[in-house]
Amino acid sequence: MAFCSGCGSQMADGVAFCPQCGRAAGAGAMGGTVAAPAQAQSAASAGLSDNAAGALAYVTFIPALIFLLIEPYNRRPFVRFHSFQSIFYSILSIAVSVAFSFFSFGGFAALGLGFGLFMLVRLAFFIGWIMLVIKAAQGQMWELPIIGPLAKQQAGS
Repeated sequence: MAFCSGCGSQMADGVAFCPQCGRAAGAGAMGGTVAAPAQAQSAASAGLSDNAAGALAYVTFIPALIFLLIEPYNRRPFVRFHSFQSIFYSILSIAVSVAFSFFSFGGFAALGLGFGLFMLVRLAFFIGWIMLVIKAAQGQMWELPIIGPLAKQQAGS
């Protein structure tokens, strides 16, 4: 049994690429497959599962950006999808909040609906966010209308 020189995961004999990180077999400094030390093996197994990383991507947009930038998470389609969907959901939430802040002081305020309507929309976004976290933690690629297919396209899945 060989180990990947990049992430330390076990690789079956004769495979061309590591199933975890995608590095070519024999891409180590010495050439050939390299037996990973015990430290590298434990570090590779200590990473987050896809479900946990997908759910964590929804805790603001910062973890989503981090998962898109660091390996091995940026190679996992499930994590990439939830990271992109989290970023798009954050952008949509901010845009709707800004739009409602303009309208709540305008026409809706005259009707007495501004603040109440704004709070209902924010509640809907909060419930949507909770659902996204739960679905990601359960391992589901739950797509929101409009931004879900966009996230799927960006993630390449």
